[in-house]
Amino acid sequence: MKLVVVGLGQCGGRIADEFARLNKRAESRRGLQIVTGAYAVNSDEADLTGLGTIPPDYQHRILMGGRRTIGHGVGKVNKLAAEIAKESADKIIDALRVTPRFYETDAFLLVASAAGGTGSGSLPVITEIIKRRYTIKPVYALLVLPFEHEEQAESHCITNTATCLKSVHSVADAVFLADNQRYVRRDGTLINNMNEINRQIVAPFYNLLCAGEETRRKYIGARVVDAGDIIQTLGGWTTIGFGTLPLNLRRLPFERKRSFRKKGAETHVALQAMDEALCELSVDIRPADVGSAVYVLSAPAKEMSMDGIKETGDYLKHLAPNAVIRGGDYPREKGEFSITMVLSQICDVDRVKGYYPRLKEFNHVLERTQKETAAKIKVQEMAWADVPVLVTKGNRRH
Repeated sequence: MKLVVVGLGQCGGRIADEFARLNKRAESRRGLQIVTGAYAVNSDEADLTGLGTIPPDYQHRILMGGRRTIGHGVGKVNKLAAEIAKESADKIIDALRVTPRFYETDAFLLVASAAGGTGSGSLPVITEIIKRRYTIKPVYALLVLPFEHEEQAESHCITNTATCLKSVHSVADAVFLADNQRYVRRDGTLINNMNEINRQIVAPFYNLLCAGEETRRKYIGARVVDAGDIIQTLGGWTTIGFGTLPLNLRRLPFERKRSFRKKGAETHVALQAMDEALCELSVDIRPADVGSAVYVLSAPAKEMSMDGIKETGDYLKHLAPNAVIRGGDYPREKGEFSITMVLSQICDVDRVKGYYPRLKEFNHVLERTQKETAAKIKVQEMAWADVPVLVTKGNRRH
């Protein structure tokens, strides 16, 4: 599956940069192209400068709203970002149009932070515009949810996240959710943590995208998961996970048949990898709430048996009994057994649902605070009513 990736805002731009690195890895190691174009769109010039892999020309790093923000961002005001995105839409569409091999692209993936300013405001707007322009290609969103400390310390965080979630869900064909808090490592530095989180968000897409683009016969699976399977699976709230385990099942040269112990170990490794993928999902969900799923098993061809694949599929069906499940194999990895799993059409996500009552509570507290502040200001103005001033009121800045 080939994607055009558009990163919006600082977080979105850095993740798009990580997708560009992932594509270079696929090209150098496997001779495959999985990202036909990677773009970063921002209202802050410094954030665009900090990227490393996306080409530095103006068509790949797009500065929008320069007249209104002077290249310094929107200050976490996502309504302003939405207005700027509408004004700059043509600039973004023009950049996409000149992408080499653009019409080979299977889908768009737009990436942003839900709590930021530029990303959360522009993501729904750009998603809607691209969907109107390219009606036959699905448009997916990858939305990064904030850290717990951001929600507690930054008042705009809840408002931006709630409005972004509602807006993008109404226009995107599917929304991948990535919860920052699930990836954080408290003993690491800030920059290392952020880089590692971005890498972990993007890494699970590698085998999923490569499997359907493979051209060498020995790496073609018995059941290939390609763009058609993925597109038919994705819809609504979506999560992705990746699990991997090293293989220590080497056969001796004189060994013709595997013992029952080694046969059981193969199946056990597959189930362990699936458990790890479920534990490492990008957002916490209940598998019973899933409406569709797709998975890709990857290991050396000799280490993937029918029993292992059957047990894996049966296990997933047991966990998600209401889901339409698609799956396949990709005989690529060496010395390890891995599984990529996408769970989609999720009817209930606690992390998302929790923002809306918190937004109501926040608005109630804000309204009360504003009334109290206004009352205090009025008392102060009454106290100095008889004090003369040296300037006219009309010259005051507001």
